[in-house]
Amino acid sequence: MTKTESRPVRLQKYLAESGVASRRAAEVMIREGRIAVNERKTTEPGSKVVPGKDRVKVDGEEVAPAEKVYLLLNKPRGCLTSLSDRFQRPLVRDFLPPRLGRIFPVGRLDFDTEGLLLLTNDGEFCQRMIHPRHQVWKTYRADLRDPLTPEQAENLKRGVKLDAEITSLPARVRVVSPDRRRVEISIREGRKRQVKRMALAAGNRVTALKRVSLGPLRLRGLEPGQWRKLSFKEVAMLLESGKMDSRTPEKGTGGKVE
Repeated sequence: MTKTESRPVRLQKYLAESGVASRRAAEVMIREGRIAVNERKTTEPGSKVVPGKDRVKVDGEEVAPAEKVYLLLNKPRGCLTSLSDRFQRPLVRDFLPPRLGRIFPVGRLDFDTEGLLLLTNDGEFCQRMIHPRHQVWKTYRADLRDPLTPEQAENLKRGVKLDAEITSLPARVRVVSPDRRRVEISIREGRKRQVKRMALAAGNRVTALKRVSLGPLRLRGLEPGQWRKLSFKEVAMLLESGKMDSRTPEKGTGGKVE
């Protein structure tokens, strides 16, 4: 047994490193009684296991830490950022080969939104990337119903009220078409349907949306449905681009990656 194998780790960390789920989601699974260690069910998230010695099962299926995989998918419009759907709608995992094993999206994109989506079996990486304080810049190309006015652009740059309690962080805005109906909007948050809600709050409406960049990553050379592996350098750059920051954001608060 190696030194690494003999070191006990918390059960939720073991599950995250096995690609089952993030630590937080793993804690829920433990409390639900879905995890067994050496054939005995456990409901204590603080339990420890020894990798390489203890046998851990999720819903009766044995799991173990696997080689870390980080993917960039050009998500097509009309598919769910989910691993299952009771209505049998298309899923992002349909575009990945089964040999990759357990792999899950990092955050999400709406059903009708396309573009850059990360997937991984590294629960720790996923948890860091979706943390509200990991404010990595995300750029979306948005087609608008009406031409973007200078006033609307300034409102987006200052931050707009998404509801009675939440104001978005300031965005970066760039007009990319002569008719001002296609723009690029960069944000550091990721609230549900955020870009669409921001455009609506500014007095316009998004008719089509595509994420074209995430931190240092760009969506280039991939047709919808195609994917590629990230290099270790790209993973490191991605984590560096949105370091955890304990300071209070200037406006609003971050949400999970959308």
